[in-house]
Amino acid sequence: MIVGVPKETFPGEKRVALIPADVPALLKLGLDVLVERGAGVEAQLPDALYQERGARIAPSREEVFAAADGLLQVRAGGANPQLGLADLHLMQPQQWLIAFLEPLGEPHLVQNLAERGVTAFAIELVPRISRAQNLDALSSMATVSGYKAVLLAANLLPRMFPMLMTAAGTVTPARVFVIGAGVAGLQAIATAKRLGAQVEAYDVRAVVKEQVESVGAKFVELSLEPGASEDKSGYAQSLGEDFYHRQQELMATVVARSDVVITTAAIPGKRSPVLITAAMVQAMQPGSVIVDLAAERGGNCELTRANETLVVNDVTILGPTNLSATVPNHASQLYSRNLVNFLRLIIKDGQLQLNRDDEIVHESLVTHESMIVNPRVCVLAEAGQAAN
Repeated sequence: MIVGVPKETFPGEKRVALIPADVPALLKLGLDVLVERGAGVEAQLPDALYQERGARIAPSREEVFAAADGLLQVRAGGANPQLGLADLHLMQPQQWLIAFLEPLGEPHLVQNLAERGVTAFAIELVPRISRAQNLDALSSMATVSGYKAVLLAANLLPRMFPMLMTAAGTVTPARVFVIGAGVAGLQAIATAKRLGAQVEAYDVRAVVKEQVESVGAKFVELSLEPGASEDKSGYAQSLGEDFYHRQQELMATVVARSDVVITTAAIPGKRSPVLITAAMVQAMQPGSVIVDLAAERGGNCELTRANETLVVNDVTILGPTNLSATVPNHASQLYSRNLVNFLRLIIKDGQLQLNRDDEIVHESLVTHESMIVNPRVCVLAEAGQAAN
């Protein structure tokens, strides 16, 4: 079988789905690797490196799609809703695809893949269970985003992060508040702490208090009973408007005293919960910074605008939507390793073998034999068709 690696077409996407160092692992699985010319250039991975490791370079995108039995991409389907449509006519029936697909947010675009006869795996639907940790691409990319969010904030904040004792006096440390202690939040906490900030963090899951404290932050406890904050696959789920309103009230004091607030609360396929209101922004000190990592789905801050930087009442609000792509070399390295581990699960003796009783395969497989086979995506697709 031939595995194709096309160049990414989503605007601003600099990552590549497979790095040269991982090509030998696919060769050992009995796969040939065909990479579109220039696919890794923006991640500082030139074609020559792929060739040295045993991959072939295709001169055109069309050749990759025509020759490949399977495709590895970063963003396809609903994760690349405009330019990704141009790839549909290049795809072959019975071809397989592994990528971020946004199936819960854009189920109608998943339907396009089904109609084309593509067997598609949405890497973001890999369940968060112990044996799937090494192929959890969402966590890998969240690690990069959490790190970069702190650097963006530090760059814009008109003061330094660490406490400094100098002959001219003492500089007090910046106060950073991280909302959400998932992978992105924990990495943001650790990065801010390394820069010398005084860090606080909050999460609806009180059980993460120990994790928060282990990376150097003080856990903020609010007198709230959230109920079930995760679904059976380990992903966040909505807690209702009444809960979020009460949460805003209790969190307002912490936000007001913070120099930097980083928010990370995202719910797959749904609008991000509003955790910081316009009134809370007004109460922050001039020069404060908010980095909203949930901007792609509306944002955790009421004022956030995706891919924009706003200044409101002298508070800077950033809404980045593809932050991991701004660190393309290491982000590609992590993502590539996730895909290699996924392939080890579904490729046997050089052939695709689907064990749909396997929880990882069952949860991540969205289309097969010209049908949407993922129950959650199927319900959303049918609802969309009924609405039209």
